[in-house]
Amino acid sequence: MSNDLEQMTAAFGPRVRDLAARTRALIVDIYPEVVEVPWPRQNVAGYGVGPKKMSEHYCYIALHDDHVNLGFNQGAELPDPEGLLEGPGKVLRHTKIAEPEDLEDPALRRLLEVAKDHRVSTR
Repeated sequence: MSNDLEQMTAAFGPRVRDLAARTRALIVDIYPEVVEVPWPRQNVAGYGVGPKKMSEHYCYIALHDDHVNLGFNQGAELPDPEGLLEGPGKVLRHTKIAEPEDLEDPALRRLLEVAKDHRVSTR
C-alpha cells in the first residue's frame, strides 16, 4: 500500500496524523488486501475491494483539524446496535475518532467487518 494517506496528513497536526495512521492500521488489520484511494482535495482516503468509490469502497477516513471521521459508504444499511454511527445522509454514516481509545471499541471493529463483508457480498 502506498503512503498517500501520510502525504495527506502532513498538513495536519501530530494528533490527527496519529489518529489517521491508527485508523488505517485497523482497516488493514481487518482486510489486509484493502485498496486505498486518496482524494487529497477533500482530505479523504477511501478503502475497499477495488478502486471504484461508489461500487467497491466500504469505508473512508476523512481528516479534520482535531479528529478523523471513519465513514461507511453503506452505513445506513449496517446494523449498529451500539449507536456508533451518525450522519443525516441517505446512505453514508460516520463515527468520530477523537482519541486513540476510540479505535479499541469492539463495536467499531465489528462495524468494519460487517461493512467489508457487505461490500464483498454486493459485488
